[in-house]
Amino acid sequence: MTRVASSSKAGSVSHTNSEVRVKTEKDKGKRKARVEEETEDEDADGYVGTDVHHENEEDADADGEVDEEGGSPRVIKRTRVNENGDSRPGENGKPTERVKTLPRDTDGYIPGSIVRIQLKNFVTYDFVEFGVGPYLNMILGPNGTGKSSIACSICLGLNFPPNVLGRAADLNSFVKIGKQKGHIEIELKGKKGQGNLIIRRHLSATSKQSHFELNGKPATGKEINAKMAELNVQVGNLCSFLPQDKVSEFAQMTPQQLLRETQRAAGDERLTAWHDTLINAGKELKTLLQNIQDESNQLQQMRERNEGIERDVQRYKERKSIESMIALLEVLIPVEQYRQLRRQFMEVKARQRKLHEKVKRLKAKNEPAHALLKKLETEHKEYEKTREEFKKTALAKFNKMKTKWAASEKLEGEAEELTSQLDQLKKEEKERLKKIAGLESEIERTQTELARLSKIELEKPEDLAVEARKIHAERADVMTRKLEAEDKIKNNINEMAKSTNQLNFACQDLKKLDDIKNMKMQALQKFDKDCHAAVLWLREHKHLFKMEVFEPAFLSLTVPDRRFVNAVEAGISGMQFRTFVCQCREDSNTLNQEINDRGVLGKGVRIATWYRPPSQLAPPPMSRDEMAEMGFDGYLLDYVECPQGMRWWLQRELNFHRTAISLDGVDVSRAMELVARPETNGGASFISQTTMNIVSRSSYGQKNVSNISREIRPARALANVTVDAEEKRRIDDRISNLKDEVANYERERGELDAGLAAVLEEDKAFIARLEGVKKRKDKITEVRNSKVKIESKLNRNKANLQHLKNQPSAEAERVKKKQELFNITKKRIQIAKEYTALARSIIEEQTEATRAGIRYLQIGANKAALQELCNKKDEKYNTALAEFDKVDEEFRAIKGRSKAALEESREVVQNVEEDLREQYNEIEAKRTQYDRDLTAAEANGTTPPSADGVDVRTVDELQAELNRQQAKLELNLNTNPGVVEQYEKRKRDIEVLEKTIETKQKSAEKIERSIKAARDNWQPGLEKLVASIGEKFSASFDRIGCAGEVRISQHEDYEKWAIDILVKFRDTEKLQLLTGQRQSGGERSLTTILYLLSLTEEARAPFSLVDEINQGMDQRAERSVHNSMVQVTCKADSAQYFLITPKLLPDLMYHERMKILCVNNGEWLPEEHDLGNMMNMIDGYLAHNRKGKPSTAAH
Repeated sequence: MTRVASSSKAGSVSHTNSEVRVKTEKDKGKRKARVEEETEDEDADGYVGTDVHHENEEDADADGEVDEEGGSPRVIKRTRVNENGDSRPGENGKPTERVKTLPRDTDGYIPGSIVRIQLKNFVTYDFVEFGVGPYLNMILGPNGTGKSSIACSICLGLNFPPNVLGRAADLNSFVKIGKQKGHIEIELKGKKGQGNLIIRRHLSATSKQSHFELNGKPATGKEINAKMAELNVQVGNLCSFLPQDKVSEFAQMTPQQLLRETQRAAGDERLTAWHDTLINAGKELKTLLQNIQDESNQLQQMRERNEGIERDVQRYKERKSIESMIALLEVLIPVEQYRQLRRQFMEVKARQRKLHEKVKRLKAKNEPAHALLKKLETEHKEYEKTREEFKKTALAKFNKMKTKWAASEKLEGEAEELTSQLDQLKKEEKERLKKIAGLESEIERTQTELARLSKIELEKPEDLAVEARKIHAERADVMTRKLEAEDKIKNNINEMAKSTNQLNFACQDLKKLDDIKNMKMQALQKFDKDCHAAVLWLREHKHLFKMEVFEPAFLSLTVPDRRFVNAVEAGISGMQFRTFVCQCREDSNTLNQEINDRGVLGKGVRIATWYRPPSQLAPPPMSRDEMAEMGFDGYLLDYVECPQGMRWWLQRELNFHRTAISLDGVDVSRAMELVARPETNGGASFISQTTMNIVSRSSYGQKNVSNISREIRPARALANVTVDAEEKRRIDDRISNLKDEVANYERERGELDAGLAAVLEEDKAFIARLEGVKKRKDKITEVRNSKVKIESKLNRNKANLQHLKNQPSAEAERVKKKQELFNITKKRIQIAKEYTALARSIIEEQTEATRAGIRYLQIGANKAALQELCNKKDEKYNTALAEFDKVDEEFRAIKGRSKAALEESREVVQNVEEDLREQYNEIEAKRTQYDRDLTAAEANGTTPPSADGVDVRTVDELQAELNRQQAKLELNLNTNPGVVEQYEKRKRDIEVLEKTIETKQKSAEKIERSIKAARDNWQPGLEKLVASIGEKFSASFDRIGCAGEVRISQHEDYEKWAIDILVKFRDTEKLQLLTGQRQSGGERSLTTILYLLSLTEEARAPFSLVDEINQGMDQRAERSVHNSMVQVTCKADSAQYFLITPKLLPDLMYHERMKILCVNNGEWLPEEHDLGNMMNMIDGYLAHNRKGKPSTAAH
């Protein structure tokens, strides 16, 4: 007996061969493992229908280290199958025989089966170590003692993921509560002739990581997985390893999953590889054939399309040929034109040179006469120059005479001006005397008027002033009342202006808020044009509705406190932002009929509408006190502003009254407990900082609580265009109050104006009296002013009269003017003398000029006579010169045209494409050689060369050919070059596609051969396996009075081949397919265990396990199942089997090969080694019975 001490509570595992006592903690509540079962209505994370080793391989690190999920090694690539569907090459195409399990050793254990298990600080165990038998191992014990923990230790200890168990997903959850670390040690039987494998996995309560030891040495998860695959351990296969929490999943497996798990657990080990080959090759073949069909159709379409445009392509090629010929002719024509012009140029040049020599000879012959003519021309020019100089001198003196004449004329004008001034002096003296007489007469009249005004009697100003003061004194009371009224009116105007300004400012503030509404409308138009159009339509057609229809929350909902805007938007979906909320059914129907049914905004326009009649709302999940205690700020409904009618929608549809929010964060676990209380409707949502938590309680099983959380995104719809409703109400109230104030001021102004009018009416009498006094004062002022004006005028006239009388006499001025006139006359006499002297000098010079002119004319006559003689001699010369000029002009013209033609031909040749230039160069080279040979033949008088192969066409012939080709081009319709490119590209694509189809057809044939070979191996093996399982399955059901059958369901898609389990538990029923819903829990458990037992004899796995499979069975079925299990699992060739059960019926059948493991767990297990040793108690009991009669039952 092995004994390990721990804390005060003890637990033990007992069996018929050995006993291990394990102490556990005293606290009974802490015996539970740190593993929480999932809710019954949720799907467990299992590996049903999958290849466990391949699934596990995807969870491991590349280095072989275990990960946080459970430590399975990562991807190990599958070995590719051959054409026979085998993972290794077959021999001569025939599969070799495979044994179901590895050969059994002499100690009875199959390689890969479990020999020993040791656990430390694992779930409910402090420490335990026990051995197991090579056949059936029945593990018994009450609930909660740790039976299922043994199944967990087998799974995790062999590096299979935790989700195979359907329990906790993290490794550290399996470390016993209160402990920092633990381990699992499992000893597996090694291959025959080799030692056992001891695998230890170390766990930590503070980390999801773990590490392995293999035979005492560190190992990686990848190495452990490799050993499991080598020993064919299949913990992840429900057909081989069925934990307690996965029992229900077996019946819920699809028939396709059942087939894959069955063939992976039993029969030929190559069945799965063959099946995978059929599935993958079948999919590949299907895809390949579909691709071949599609590409064949595409190939046919491409061929038909090319055939359709082939004629256009031919026309295009003909057109390109014509265009090429035209381009060549357009090069040849300018070149030929230049060639013809050059020949003409050479001919004209020869004639020009000949005439030039003739002109030179004639010119030399006439040279002496021309020399004398030049001498006469020189003399003639000299006399002409002398005569011109005389002319200039005479002209200069004539100009001086003009200057003298002009000066005399000027002096004459001045003399006439002085004479005129003398006459004016006489007139001015006469005028002065006339003014003196007038002023004397005016002075006399003014004195008479002044005497008249002095006689007028006027009132005293002092008396009028006294009278005016008296009137003002009487008027003082009226003026006081007038000023008071005016002051009141002034104050009224000022106050009303002040209120008006405030009203204008308030209206501007309101307009700014309206601008925010416009911004929201613009944002809505970008967000949803249909919804925007519907809002505009609703605003224009409010008369169609009985009650107010609320615009979507995008427009009508605001969040005054910007801190909560992200949370509020997180509670509203995009469609809810665009929903129109109605307050009655009639308005909802009207809105739907007008927009969605009748399509007033267009056929494609659809909007969302909402209406719900009033009903009882679910209460808030927490009270205000509870929220304050938890640290919640409030519910979403507390932080939104909207029309009152929309609050029903926010509560009924969005649960804003049940969604709590905390900006600073709360204890999520505690909050989940509060909001998930059954009395508060079993679930709600809450927001903690930036995370939305949606809490719900399951309606089935243990009614566990679940939480779905997501991060809140920054607000978009409510972020930038939110209207502060409180501010809008405040501004509206302010505007209303100010309008009332302005109206009050206007009424007060009317009253004040009426009072002022009465005062003014009373004041009119006083004003009239004051006006009378004023007129009398004005009369006095007027008379006094008239006297002052007349006196002033009289003084002015007297001063003017005295001034005129004091002016000097005009006689002195007349003497002065006469003296000036005498001086001017003397100057004119001097100018006349100078003018006469110039006239005499001009006469003398004119005589000399006449003589020079006569000489000039004589030489001119001689020159003319000699010129006539030269002209007669130059007649032949001029004729020859004229002929030369004509030819020279022709030479220059032909030279210019030839040069232009040369430039044109060079430009044309340079601008053509390369291939056309090469063709031209070839033609031109032949023509050039021909011309050289022709010139040489003409010079030598030999036979001209042949023109065969040489283009010797003239310009006219080339032009005619060009016209003909252009006419052909006009008849050839222009084809889009893209069509030709498309034709050529498609032609290349057709060639590529034909090769592709040919390659794929060969691949398809190869795959078909592979599928046939794999099916020829797989189908017979599968049918043999299922027939063997079905025979045992039907026999098991017959023994309990029921019916069962296992069939293969075939399908053209190999992935849909399935195993159907059909059962019948009552005579009145027909065979029905086993499902997770149709049969009861006990019926499903019975079917599952019988199928697994039927599979056991065919199994390849070294050990299998079922946990509490007998739950829900009646005693008859449980007894029959137990007896069948003992018979099947205790045969000599059976593999190791574990059956975990919390109960056991009396008088069951037992076998000597089976081993019973009893898990004892309690608070007061003895500390001593021998006390409570079940083996000792059994030995004592047997010894006691031997004294009586021998026992017949083997235990």
